[in-house]
Amino acid sequence: MPSKKIHKILVANRGEIAVRIIGTLKKLSINSVAIYADNDADSLHCRIADEARPLGCGSLKDTYLNIQKIIDLALDAGADAIHPGYGFLSENADFAEACKANNLIFIGPDADSMRLMGDKIRARQFAIENDIPVVWGLVGSLEDIEAQAAALPYPVLIKASAGGGGKGMHIVDDASQLHLSLEQAAREAERYFGNGQIFVEQYIRNPRHIEVQILADHHGNVIHLYERECSVQRRYQKVIEESPSPTLTEEKRKAICETAVNLCKKMNYNNAGTVEFIVDENQNFYFLEMNTRIQVEHPVTEQRTGIDIVEEQIRIARGKVMGYTQDSVMANGHAIECRIYAEDPENNFMPAPGDITLYHEPKMRGVRIDSSIDRPTTISDSYDPMISKLICHGKDRESAIEITRNALKDYIVQTKKTNIPYLQSIIDNDDFIENKIDTSYCEKHQDELIDSMVKMRDEIKKEDVVALFLFYDFNKKYLENKTIDNIWEDIGYWRYNMNIDVEIGRDAACHVRTDAANVVFHVQIDRIRRKSLSCTINGQTYEVMLSQNGGDINKVIINGMTESIFVSETNDNNYCVHLKGLDFICRRNDELNDTKDYSHTENKNSDLEYHSPMPGKVIKVNVKEGDEVKVDDVLCVVEAMKMENNIKAMTSGKVAKVFVKENDKVDVKTILIELAL
Repeated sequence: MPSKKIHKILVANRGEIAVRIIGTLKKLSINSVAIYADNDADSLHCRIADEARPLGCGSLKDTYLNIQKIIDLALDAGADAIHPGYGFLSENADFAEACKANNLIFIGPDADSMRLMGDKIRARQFAIENDIPVVWGLVGSLEDIEAQAAALPYPVLIKASAGGGGKGMHIVDDASQLHLSLEQAAREAERYFGNGQIFVEQYIRNPRHIEVQILADHHGNVIHLYERECSVQRRYQKVIEESPSPTLTEEKRKAICETAVNLCKKMNYNNAGTVEFIVDENQNFYFLEMNTRIQVEHPVTEQRTGIDIVEEQIRIARGKVMGYTQDSVMANGHAIECRIYAEDPENNFMPAPGDITLYHEPKMRGVRIDSSIDRPTTISDSYDPMISKLICHGKDRESAIEITRNALKDYIVQTKKTNIPYLQSIIDNDDFIENKIDTSYCEKHQDELIDSMVKMRDEIKKEDVVALFLFYDFNKKYLENKTIDNIWEDIGYWRYNMNIDVEIGRDAACHVRTDAANVVFHVQIDRIRRKSLSCTINGQTYEVMLSQNGGDINKVIINGMTESIFVSETNDNNYCVHLKGLDFICRRNDELNDTKDYSHTENKNSDLEYHSPMPGKVIKVNVKEGDEVKVDDVLCVVEAMKMENNIKAMTSGKVAKVFVKENDKVDVKTILIELAL
């Protein structure tokens, strides 16, 4: 294949992956073209690209999934190539062919490979034909599968043939659950992938999810960049990924990587791809699927190998020989990636779109952040709720865990909810540290992990929070940019009350389960000097001193212990103290404040009145007025941020009123259905 020149690339994506790709283009001195829907006009990927082209408004089908519009924008911009990133059109064979038909280089594999691996049924058959191990499975119509319900080897896993990312996947434990799960999986498959074909395979108990990163060029060279383990998942979505796998022996590592390479050679694959496997308790591995694109978790591999996978994708797409041979790939240390989501772990990981009022990334050695945020912004309910990816690299797994632990504590995302406290609870969990996990671990231990979040908060002394808040408050308001050392010499002791009440609200990022009222602490101020504070709370003296001014996050010594703190003013004139990865809302009651109640009030369903759990769209209404329902009957289904939410009856009764119909848009205040006893 002759080498082609690329001067300008259109990035057919948004968010952190678009930012990440544009970063490599800048390194290679290749001009970049960003595209954006109207609600993304001020996004970071648009601001850092050499130029940005509008997609207009409308649904995803009208914007980021509009093949012809994206092709037209690329041609109009004079682009030579298109990089699809991941998601959206990245594995759409029609898009790859449309690029080729318009003399645009598609930075990815050819359409034939995408069609083969994009259809899980065909991919499974291809693997069988080439002696790649797979688990037992059943293919057919919904009626065919249901006809064999009694004979299926439960538990089974229903999967969408054209699916990915956990969409359309359901575990079925017995025949009684099969019909509803098949119906829901087929509906999700049709909606998310435009193909309602599903299949059933035996569910491997206590499995590990391990994948192999592949690079292949047009000259017959195929190499692996070793494996990643992605067993920490919730709802089949990866949450934490790491490399190397702490599970595999060296013998199994070599075997699984060679199997992935052989599969790609058999299909004449080119460009970057990931071959995914399920591994059982005896380290037998089975082909799961292949993602014919760059993966969300590719930075884990980049941090270990030092190889820029996007750069290699571009090199391969140009027709050049890869810049690496298998022998030249060196993997060093251990890397861990945490996905940071705007979601509520305590509410079944419900997406939590909304405003990010403050964003601060941890800055320390061994830490990489892939994000599309550099200032206050809004997380839209139109897209996936992932905010960023935190990637930490250390000399070994123990050091990588420690770096991750510290980075999570210094990662500040002030919004409605994030999963940062949940990630902390996993990283600190003994089972994770000792690698006693599998893909179902988060589901099996959900209560334990949530309780750990609450415990983390409870273990932080609220008196410490109060003392740190007052230290910040006095220094910020009265000592900043002043030349005097003693506040009393400047304003006079009579101007300030020596006894102060400070009120602490509930955690802004990790709401505890109790509805307990805010706590008020009575504080006696003993001494205030530049960069130091002495006060008494509940009979104990607290000495606070600035140790290091680090800009956003300061190092402070409190009663001999060094802590990293960040304090910021909230939109309602209160203050948020960020300490050990948790946020505490504080205010002084001796100062005027317009906002009296800053605890968080959840919008919860009563037993009879059911509200939408989030902004979204009603995709199915299962009941009508007068219907009798029993506990756990699905009343309706609300979809938001790529997730279906079954609204279930919490009591038996009769449907008194149905307030919505299919395709209605709803928010958290919308009443969906009302029951009567």
